[in-house]
Amino acid sequence: MKEIKIKGMNILQKIIIVLLAGFLCGETLSAASSSDTKMDRFIDELMSKMTLHEKIGQLNLCGAGDVYTGPVVRSNIAERIRKGEVGGILSLKGVSYIRSIQEVAVKESRLGIPVIFGKDVIHGYETVFPIPLGVSCSWDLEKIEKSARIAAIEASADGICWTYSPMVDICRDARWGRMSEGSGEDVFLGSRIAEAMVKGYQGDNTYRRKDEVMACVKHFALYGASDAGRDYNTADMSRLRMYNEYMPPYKAAIDAGVGSVMSAFNVVDGIPATGNKWLLTELLRNDWGFDGFVVSDASSVQEMCAHGMGNTQEVAALAVNAGLDMDLGSEAFMRTLEKSVAEGRVSEEQINKACRRILEAKYKLGLFKDPYKYCDVSRPDKEVYIQKHRDFARQLATETFVLMKNENQLLPLKKEGKVALIGPFLNDRKEIQGTWSPSGANEKYTTILEAFRKTVGEKVELLYARGCGFEDGANEEQIQNYLRDKGKGFKWQPGTPEEADEAVRIAGESDVVVAFLGEHEMMSGESSSRSELTLPASQRALLERLLKTGKPVVLVYFMGRPVVMDWETEHVPAILNVWFPGSEAGDAIADVLFGDVNPSGKLTASFPRNVGQIPIHYDELPTGRPLAEGSKFVKFTSAYLDVPNTPLYPFGYGLSYTTYEYSPMTLSADRMTEQGNIQVSVTVKNTGDCDGDEIVQLYIRDLVGSVSRPLKQLKGFQRIHLKKGESKKVTFTLTSELLKFYNSELQYVCEPGDFEVMVGPDSQRVERRRFTLSANN
Repeated sequence: MKEIKIKGMNILQKIIIVLLAGFLCGETLSAASSSDTKMDRFIDELMSKMTLHEKIGQLNLCGAGDVYTGPVVRSNIAERIRKGEVGGILSLKGVSYIRSIQEVAVKESRLGIPVIFGKDVIHGYETVFPIPLGVSCSWDLEKIEKSARIAAIEASADGICWTYSPMVDICRDARWGRMSEGSGEDVFLGSRIAEAMVKGYQGDNTYRRKDEVMACVKHFALYGASDAGRDYNTADMSRLRMYNEYMPPYKAAIDAGVGSVMSAFNVVDGIPATGNKWLLTELLRNDWGFDGFVVSDASSVQEMCAHGMGNTQEVAALAVNAGLDMDLGSEAFMRTLEKSVAEGRVSEEQINKACRRILEAKYKLGLFKDPYKYCDVSRPDKEVYIQKHRDFARQLATETFVLMKNENQLLPLKKEGKVALIGPFLNDRKEIQGTWSPSGANEKYTTILEAFRKTVGEKVELLYARGCGFEDGANEEQIQNYLRDKGKGFKWQPGTPEEADEAVRIAGESDVVVAFLGEHEMMSGESSSRSELTLPASQRALLERLLKTGKPVVLVYFMGRPVVMDWETEHVPAILNVWFPGSEAGDAIADVLFGDVNPSGKLTASFPRNVGQIPIHYDELPTGRPLAEGSKFVKFTSAYLDVPNTPLYPFGYGLSYTTYEYSPMTLSADRMTEQGNIQVSVTVKNTGDCDGDEIVQLYIRDLVGSVSRPLKQLKGFQRIHLKKGESKKVTFTLTSELLKFYNSELQYVCEPGDFEVMVGPDSQRVERRRFTLSANN
C-alpha cells in the first residue's frame, strides 16, 4: 500500500482523512460500547434472579478449606458453593481440583454462577523468578513484563485466573519485611514496573486468550510506609506526600487497566484502608476512574474491630459502604450484611454495586461463556515449568544480581584449582526461591552445589561444607519456633561446632572460598519485620573464621531487603548480592561467578550504614541546614554524630566485570516551553575487557518550587548492551510532563523556572547541567 503523505494535500483530502479517522474511531468505540451493553444486559438479567443472600455470597472470597484432605464433592467448600455463598476461592493449586469445584458451582448451585480462582502468584508459578525487589534491580522492563507473562501462562494452565500481584508499595524502610515484594524506594521506576507487570498478566485487557489472568494491584494504599517498619502497623502522612511519593505506582497500574485492587491493612488518615471511603471511592473510582473490583486483604474487614472501628457488623457495613466489593477470609459480609440491609445500615443498592463488579470481572474473564476456560487438564504438562521458561528465569536472575564489591578483580572466578563452597544454602531447594513462592515445586529445582558441579565439570575441584545454620545461638529458639510455625513443617537444623571446623578446614585447603550466607527465606516477607539487619550471628562468626584463613573470600549474600553490611564491606574482598534468585538460582549464580554472564543489576533501594539511618532514600527533600555533600559531621547542620548522612550503597549502584566511561553531557537547548522538549545526550563507552550491560540513569531537580522539591528524582533510564570497546550514544527526551508534581492544592502542575538535569551510572555519581522551563506566553 502506498504511503499517504499529509503534507501537500488539498483541503478536501484532509477533510476526508479526518472523517475516515473519526468513522474508524467511532466504529471502535461502538464495538466496545456494544460489548459493554451486552455484558450489562446479561448481568442485569442474572441479578434479577438472585436473592440478597446469593448477591452477598458473590462478595465472599474463601480459602480452599478441606478440599486437599477429602473429596471435593463432600467438602465444606462445595456445600457452601451449592448454597450460593462463595464468589471466589484462593490458594488452591491443581487444575483437576479447580475443575471439580467449578463443576459444583456450574452444575449444582441454583444459578450456576462460576467461581473465580485466585492465588498469590507473586514472582512466578512453578518457574519461580527472583523476588520482585530483585527483579526491579534488572531495570529491564521488557523482561519484567515477560516474567509476568510466563507467570500468567503457568498459573492459568493450572486453573488460576486471578493473581494478587503486582505489589507496588513504595518502601524506604528496610525493616519492613514485605519490601521484598515491591520494587524499592523510587516512585518513577515503581510506576513503570507496575505498568509492565499488569500488561504481562493481562495482555491487552480483553482476556481473549486462555493464558491471560486478571491482576490485582496492592496494597492500596501506603502499606510500605508503616511506622517503625513493623508489618500491619499505622501509616500516616500528608496528602501532599501521598500524592507525590506513594500514590503514582497505584495510579500507573490503574491507568494500565488492572482488573482489581486489594486494600491495605493500615490506616489512611486515621481510617483503615479497607473501610476508607475517601480512598476506595472518592480517589480510586471518582478521581482515577477505576471500574474494576476491590478486594480486602486477608481478614482485614474483621480486623477493623481491633482498629477500634466497631463490632463485626459495624465494620462490615463500613467496608461495603466505603466501596469494598469482596471480603477475603473474614466472612464478615456473609455473617452480617443481610442484617445490616434489614436495619438500614447498608442499602441493597450498595450490595448490588459490589455484586455487579464481581460478576463483571467473571464476565470479562470469559467464565460465563466457558466456566472451564482455565480448566484444560492437558495444559500443565505442556506449559508449566518447561525448559524455555526455565531458561528465561535463569537469564533474568543473572540481570538482578548486584556486584557490590570486587577488590582486585577477584571475580569472575577461574575454572581451575580448588574452590571451597560453604554455607547453609548449598544443598537447599526451597530457601533459594524467596518469600511468597507458594506454588514452587521444590523437588524439581537444582541446588547450588549441583549447578556448580555441572558448570565446572572436571576443571575445578569443589570442596563443600554447610558450616553453620541460618541462625544459631541467642536467637535460635525464637526464630526456630517462628519458622516452624510459618514454614508448616520446616525442620530446623542448627549448626554445630564440628560443621564450622570442617568449613574452616576445607577453606584452608582451597584456592578461593565462596561463602553462601544471608537471610533465611522466612526472615523477609510478610510478618517478617526485623529491628536489626545485620548478618545472623552464627553466619558472621563463620565468615570471620573463613577470612582469618588468609584465603580470598567471595560472599554470595542472600537477602529479601537492603541489609546492613558495613562490616562485610570493610573486610570481605568480593560481595555479590543475589537477593533470592528463584527456581533457577543455582545455575544463575554459577553463570555469574564464573564469568559466563557479566553482572549488571543496580540497586533500587538504598543500603543503610546502620539501622539508625532508616528510613533512607535518595530523593529526600532539602533542609534549611544541609550538610555539605561529602562532609561528615558539622555542628548545627542536619547530620549524625556517628555516621555520614549518605547510604553505604546508593540507589542505582552496581558494579560490573568491565568498566564504563561517560562523555560530558549535552543538551539540545537550555530553555524549553511546556509544549517543547530538550534532548539530553551522553555517550557511554565500554572501556574494560568484556562485554556488558550498563544502566544509564537520568535525574532532575526543580530548583525553585511552590512547595519544597526533592534533591533529585529519577526521570529516565536506559539499559544498553556494549561490547568490549564499543560506544553508544544515549539520548533522553525531557518534556514538561516529567517535571510535573502535585502542589499544595493537589493540582498536578509543572512550574516555570530553573531545573537541574543529572546523568550518571547511579544516583550519586552524576554530571549536572541546568535548563529553564519558560512560561508559554
